[in-house]
Amino acid sequence: MKMKITFLGAAGNVTGSRFLVEGDNSRILIDCGLYQEREYLNRNWEPCPVKPESLDAVLLTHAHLDHCGYLPCLVRAGFEGKIYCTPATAEIVKIILLDAAKIQEEDALFKKKRHEKEGRTSAYPERPLYTVEEARAVFPLLFPMPYGEIFSPINGLSVCFYNAGHILGAATVKISFLDEGKNKHLVFSGDIGRQDQPLLCPPESPEAANVLFLESTYGDRNHEPWPASLEKLERVIIETTKHGGKVVIPSFALERAQEVLYHLKGLFQSGAIPPLPVYVDSPMAIDITEIFEKFPQSFCSALRNGLRQNEPIFNFPFLRFTKTVEESKAINEVSGPVIIIAGSGMCTGGRIKHHLAQTISQPENTILFVGYQAKGTLGREILERPRKVRIHGQDRQVRARIEKINGFSAHADQKDIQTWFDRLPEKPAKVFIIHGETAARTALAAILRDSAAITLPEYLDSFPL
Repeated sequence: MKMKITFLGAAGNVTGSRFLVEGDNSRILIDCGLYQEREYLNRNWEPCPVKPESLDAVLLTHAHLDHCGYLPCLVRAGFEGKIYCTPATAEIVKIILLDAAKIQEEDALFKKKRHEKEGRTSAYPERPLYTVEEARAVFPLLFPMPYGEIFSPINGLSVCFYNAGHILGAATVKISFLDEGKNKHLVFSGDIGRQDQPLLCPPESPEAANVLFLESTYGDRNHEPWPASLEKLERVIIETTKHGGKVVIPSFALERAQEVLYHLKGLFQSGAIPPLPVYVDSPMAIDITEIFEKFPQSFCSALRNGLRQNEPIFNFPFLRFTKTVEESKAINEVSGPVIIIAGSGMCTGGRIKHHLAQTISQPENTILFVGYQAKGTLGREILERPRKVRIHGQDRQVRARIEKINGFSAHADQKDIQTWFDRLPEKPAKVFIIHGETAARTALAAILRDSAAITLPEYLDSFPL
């Protein structure tokens, strides 16, 4: 079987992960994500470069929006095949898509009302990319498969998921087929996790890969060690508390929010930081936190031991979960120091934008980033410490303290990626470096160039396999 790959996203940029693998009368899409960088948002609204009805199946690496968030558009446009993923991903995808649809509906309505009030029109549609109903249409197509079990989405191809260690349910995907009588293996790394993360098991390296599609989000840097990250978290909270301010943490609802809660619990229990209210203002993060305890086999051994002793992983006495809009608005009335964790992680939508609008102009507050901020997102813009930013159509002066902790990332850093690559029993002949900005991809390519033929694909590039 002759195969080829076409890069429909996450090629020359980070988000919009979509990779089309074509064989003899077969088409499979690996990942189906949204673009989140501002300069590429129009691609979310454009027709899919491949006819959705021509696809036989979709393989999902994990449930982050930039890997699964385009699925409702694909289904609405005619895709009727199966969407294969791990059991945890199948549960989380439903929450992610419903939340994304609800946010898009709310944001579209908010934008329309604001434009009517201002008497102007927008370059972007005043309608959601997809609705809650369209998100629900994806659910019947989800087909969960456990790690390590070989399955055949179409004749001639076999697939196996490996634990990628990135977030709950994340997978590295190996696709195997016969090419001129020889077994050939395509491996899509997905987003790789860290080797020493506190919650999940470390990532697995598949036993064979002739062609590797390797993520490079942090391909040009290494994370600060966990102790340094915790020390910085402690310091930021103590210093902000002394000034009577709020610590606002934009956080991905999946994995990052749970990780931050886990570390906050430890700091409170040790007395390293004073007791103060912590609000998780994200219905999605709340729902996902409940899912975590359904999959204890994904946890590292220390957490599994704690669960066996009925010790709650994330809860502590002054933790507050806010689901309703009214509860969210009420946080603004809370006086004194407080910690607010809200999504989205890159500040591209959701409740975090409302909290930023309320806090970013007061010098006693701290905006604390604990995750990757892609180029062209509001989070990246704030991180560059401009004099002002535009939030909900209004310019806001940036007077709050802006901080970032690199050590909380769920992504492998350069050293982790190299460790994962070195553990492959058979090194691939070809490596396509994807899912990274130019500097990150170039740096990783320089490290791996002696081990394999390296390609840095761009949007819509196609290559024979």
